[in-house]
Amino acid sequence: MAFDFLQPVGKRVLAHCEMLPPQALGSQIYKHTEKDGLPVLAGATFALLGVNESRNAFEKKPEKLKLDELRIQLYKLMSGNWEGTIVDLGDIEEGDTVEDTYFVLKQVTAELLEEKIIPIIIGATQDLTFPVYRAFDGVVDMINLVSVDSRFDFGVEDELISSSTYMSRIITDKPNNLFNFSNIGYQTYFNAQEEIDLMERLFFDAYRLGEITQDISLSEPVLRSAHLVSIDARAVRASEMGQADSFSPNGFTGREICGIARYAGMGDAISLFGIYEIENNLQSFQLVAQMIWYFMEGHNFRVSERPSASDPDFTKFIVPCDSEELVFFKSALTGRWWVEVPNLPSLYTKSNTPALLPCTEQDYLDACEQNIPERWYKAFRKGFN
Repeated sequence: MAFDFLQPVGKRVLAHCEMLPPQALGSQIYKHTEKDGLPVLAGATFALLGVNESRNAFEKKPEKLKLDELRIQLYKLMSGNWEGTIVDLGDIEEGDTVEDTYFVLKQVTAELLEEKIIPIIIGATQDLTFPVYRAFDGVVDMINLVSVDSRFDFGVEDELISSSTYMSRIITDKPNNLFNFSNIGYQTYFNAQEEIDLMERLFFDAYRLGEITQDISLSEPVLRSAHLVSIDARAVRASEMGQADSFSPNGFTGREICGIARYAGMGDAISLFGIYEIENNLQSFQLVAQMIWYFMEGHNFRVSERPSASDPDFTKFIVPCDSEELVFFKSALTGRWWVEVPNLPSLYTKSNTPALLPCTEQDYLDACEQNIPERWYKAFRKGFN
């Protein structure tokens, strides 16, 4: 059983919990301890899981990720008015080979997904996104993957998997369960033109850093339909992460990345949340802990909606365009928008009804000006391929 390979939460963390007030997360999380073993999973909402595997790092890590130090920063945060239950399963340490670590991570994640528990993965390197993506096999037919990253992480053909090439493996590996890939926050000078062209050819979505920072709410429709969200901490500017050497001076601020994490938690389909490439310093640990806090808060306040013309909570708008007639829906409850995409299999049902693509009010306004939204066009083209 894969859970047998999990290492319990460190004694130093447990000792720290003894001094925490009852309102702190550390006093409310059910933990995997050496004395009591694994916590009961039944009914849990979130499962924290550390993964200390870094052998496939593009730039070799000088030391292991100090997961216990990160936990201390998370545990001392105060719990919100949440209803969900949180368990901490401890850590997966390096196996004899990287493939061994991948296998254990995949198996543990798959069991959590089967139990409808959302894994929150804290990993040393982002190549761990590949095994957790494979954990969805047999659980979810097609996956929407969103990466918050300054790079697309494509590699050349036949290149070994690493933290900077794992997306190529996801795209080519069989069975291919990837329905859509979206990148939030890419920086053009870090990506070859061939990678940008590949994103276009595959009808994937990509949003530049400047585009998102001007209006952080643009990330909400992208994250609304995401099953798996993978955050590369190097998408955050170096000054926010404690002046880390491997980070860029440009990137998201702490407030912006926490906002993105909150939108991820509010997603209708969110099943797994991962943060990778974390630096070993106090400021980095504090920010990652707050990102996890905002993700859980967002999930607690999420509203699951299914637009329908017969539902009085939704208003239907029909916009005639030159070549197409676009059908939009707006929720009176949340103010969120969707647009129908014909010829695209529905992400919610097995029927032949048009899929509903999350969008923004600006997409509707653009359509009224006869400007077809780019995300709609890509999704529409994907239905013919």
